[in-house]
Amino acid sequence: MKRFFCGVMCAFLISSFSFASESAASRAEAAATVLNEIMAAPDNGIPVEILDSAKCVAVVPSLVKGGFVVGASHGRGMATCKLNNGSWTAPAPITMTGGSIGFQIGLQGVDLVMMIMNDRGMQALLTNGFKVGADASAAAGPVGRHVEGSTDWKLRAEVLTYSRARGLFAGVTINGSTISQDEDATRELYGKFVPFKTILTGATDMPRGGGEPFVAAVRKAVATANNSGNASSTPVNPPPPPHAPAATPAPVSTPMPAPATDSTPAPPASPTPPPMV
Repeated sequence: MKRFFCGVMCAFLISSFSFASESAASRAEAAATVLNEIMAAPDNGIPVEILDSAKCVAVVPSLVKGGFVVGASHGRGMATCKLNNGSWTAPAPITMTGGSIGFQIGLQGVDLVMMIMNDRGMQALLTNGFKVGADASAAAGPVGRHVEGSTDWKLRAEVLTYSRARGLFAGVTINGSTISQDEDATRELYGKFVPFKTILTGATDMPRGGGEPFVAAVRKAVATANNSGNASSTPVNPPPPPHAPAATPAPVSTPMPAPATDSTPAPPASPTPPPMV
């Protein structure tokens, strides 16, 4: 048992070091890949209504969670927020760390997607260091093409979470986790330090060092959701019956010819003879 515990901790530390060696640009591409793959299966993806209502989107590819009795999690990803004009901000590198208490054995890599659903959740994200479950409530988001028959997702939680497990560790919870700015990755991506709030309020341009693939994936996911929603609500005219009788044209009346007139001039009248004497 002691060897197993040491093995788990060593694997967790190795995974942490691998995060440090990964570039910010490649992390943005990995986040884009995660979102594209999840949205490739719309019946098992994020519902249209969730995507359309989200204020911010954050993706942490390969969040590592493991432990033995006392668990720990760590991951690095990207976040972007929607502006009033409908565009999305440049990407902000984030880190996610947290702990959990319970009987846990194993190590798991999870792709995590977080949808920040309202202004309170967005303001919590902008504080750079908010604790999920304390500063903003989180809940497992509904899955499918549409949200059916309930608006609880819109009323109860500031953050909706979606996960894709690739390991043996069953289940994921992010309550108690802390999300903050990844300052080292920010300097790498932008060439200098840019404050978290400056990035996520749209006050900075897209970095030259990368990040566009992630924002493009978010734009694509939202645009696809909007198109899907519009298509489902547009009435379709019913096709004509397969053997509809052809319309009979109205009869055309042919005008009768006018009666012919004799154009030969009449012979001149004979002169009247004089009376006899």
